[in-house]
Amino acid sequence: MPTLPSLIIADSERSADMLYATRFFAPDAFIFLEARGKRSVVLSDLEIDRGQRDARVDEVLAFSEVKARIKKKEGAGEPAFEDVLLQFLREKKIRKARVPYDFSAGIATALAMAGIQIVPVRGLFWPAREHKGEAEVKALGKALRNTEAGMARAMEVLHSAKISGRNLIWAGRKLTSEILRAEIDSAILRAGGIPANTIVAGGLQACDPHERGSGPLRPNELIILDIFPRDAKSGYYGDMTRTVVRGRASDAQRRLWETVQKGQRMAFAAMKPGVAGLSVHEGIKAYFAAEGYPTGQKKGRWVGFFHGTGHGLGLEIHEEPRFGATVFKPGQVLTVEPGIYWPGVGGCRIEDVALVTETGYRKLSRFVQEIEI
Repeated sequence: MPTLPSLIIADSERSADMLYATRFFAPDAFIFLEARGKRSVVLSDLEIDRGQRDARVDEVLAFSEVKARIKKKEGAGEPAFEDVLLQFLREKKIRKARVPYDFSAGIATALAMAGIQIVPVRGLFWPAREHKGEAEVKALGKALRNTEAGMARAMEVLHSAKISGRNLIWAGRKLTSEILRAEIDSAILRAGGIPANTIVAGGLQACDPHERGSGPLRPNELIILDIFPRDAKSGYYGDMTRTVVRGRASDAQRRLWETVQKGQRMAFAAMKPGVAGLSVHEGIKAYFAAEGYPTGQKKGRWVGFFHGTGHGLGLEIHEEPRFGATVFKPGQVLTVEPGIYWPGVGGCRIEDVALVTETGYRKLSRFVQEIEI
């Protein structure tokens, strides 16, 4: 049975499927069609010249020219976007197409009324995205170098911050999550990345995995630094987490940190083709429990290890495959980020990125792991 044509209508700054298909950044929605072995895009006049130069497709059409071919009915106004889309699909003799699962309901309705059937695809629209080729691994490496530039700046600032009672003093003022985040993000921008929602969370805030962090950072407390910028040129993401103490770690903090570090090493040691990610995740969870950090609820909040061991990384910060739902295959790129969140001691997460190879894994992250700054 012939493969259905593939239709996407989205902007490529937010749609990883569109960016993967075209390798062309555009902030406004445009039309992509792959049919009969040919890839076409319909772009606005604003983007047409750049698209003809940069888009990795076979055909670049001007939206205005397709619109001009619509036969106007007497008294009709300016053709709507859906009218131009229908004109284009009729010219390409498309009666049925596969679309991403988040395809616009409004446009889907317009197509159905015109007799064009769409088939939403759940999961990866382009299955090949799960396997990262050499060029993609290189792009991910560049994104990770951007990430590491931000992490290096964080360590530099923390190292130079002076301990004064319960405060860290840097550049003559209290060091806060907001100030350190700004320094991290500025370093990422200079390296060629685009920062987004960088996490700088200390103390009890670090016990909530996605808390961005706010207010003064304290000496001798665990601070989670989770950095996940996008590379401005390729669109690929980096992702890395370190947990540090500016000052001296207590025995309880150090034991927590070392347990998480060993959990991550266990995950890497188990990563090889044919191994189920869920078995790795459950093994780490059991190890943490055996070390005195069981996962469960205490006083109405989750403690222990209550998120996944990792996730796919690429043109999305969280993309397929899910760590716990996959059987490892060569070419997959995943984060490995076990964590323990223990009120009274603090939160700890250590995250790196790895490529699954034919015989095991290759770590793509390079940044050192250390607890005390």
